[in-house]
Amino acid sequence: MSNATFSEIAQALREHNSFIIMSHVRPDGDAIGSQLALGHALEEMGKTVHYINEDGLPENLAFLPHSDRIVQPQGEELDVEVAIALDCATKPRLGDNALKAASKAKLWINMDHHKSNPGYGDLNFIDSSSPATGQILYNFITAEGLPLSDVTRDSIYVAVSTDTGSFQYSGTTVETYEMAADLVRRGLDVGGINAKTYDSHPYRRVELTRRLLNTLEMADDGRLADWRLVYKTQEELGLKPEDSEGLIDMIRAIQGVEIAVFFEELQDGQIRVSMRSKNKAVDVCEVAKMFGGGGHTLAAGIRTEGTLEGVREQVLAELRKRLDACA
Repeated sequence: MSNATFSEIAQALREHNSFIIMSHVRPDGDAIGSQLALGHALEEMGKTVHYINEDGLPENLAFLPHSDRIVQPQGEELDVEVAIALDCATKPRLGDNALKAASKAKLWINMDHHKSNPGYGDLNFIDSSSPATGQILYNFITAEGLPLSDVTRDSIYVAVSTDTGSFQYSGTTVETYEMAADLVRRGLDVGGINAKTYDSHPYRRVELTRRLLNTLEMADDGRLADWRLVYKTQEELGLKPEDSEGLIDMIRAIQGVEIAVFFEELQDGQIRVSMRSKNKAVDVCEVAKMFGGGGHTLAAGIRTEGTLEGVREQVLAELRKRLDACA
């Protein structure tokens, strides 16, 4: 698969008038921020934009300007010319209702930074060297002279900040910091937006952390850490999917830990696995692919059938094998 150029994508945006913009299920800051950033740029160009996410807007991102425009699809087919998928590694991860909403689109644009993305659009721009889809969109919008409103500015910042661990992860580049500096020059309120992003969690998230810590297990001489969340706990605490966002960084940060894993039992009986690696020799994306998942070298995920303990046993066995191989 070869990427389309920014100018080819921009030309397609200028030539069409109606768009549906989507991101992956269980959306995070990069997914929602990317949707809002590009969508508002299109609105500023006079285009009609539908913002769709299968699971809707997470409560923790409702502070973003224009975020009330993001809606859950209800099985309708929207009359749009172009479908845009952002930050979504595979087409099915957009969700069945979102795909139905986009079914009348004649052109698909796919922009993402997951290296496992196969390029399922008519026009694709996949850059796995970018730490966030939001940074790709910043480069695209500035290179092509598209409108960069306050909504787009703030959305790009949150997209990139959340996907880089607040500009801490190893994928953060010189260009990332230069982008952030430019957004500040454009009027970004750094303190205010960081407070809303990182310092405004519901109490149930603290209770969740307590429960997770009670399941924490260490293996391979402290190089491998995992914890698990059963569905019963989610019911007891009244959790929302976004409540666990970023918590894996707590065990990833343990001294000596090279791989951190979060196992979660979902309502539909599937198991969700999040993996983080601090050892570039252990590519967790390759492990994820073995179980039908994907992602990045140092951060990847799986959603699969099975029992929590069964999936945990298989995934940890594969990770131990790879850790032992690079010991």
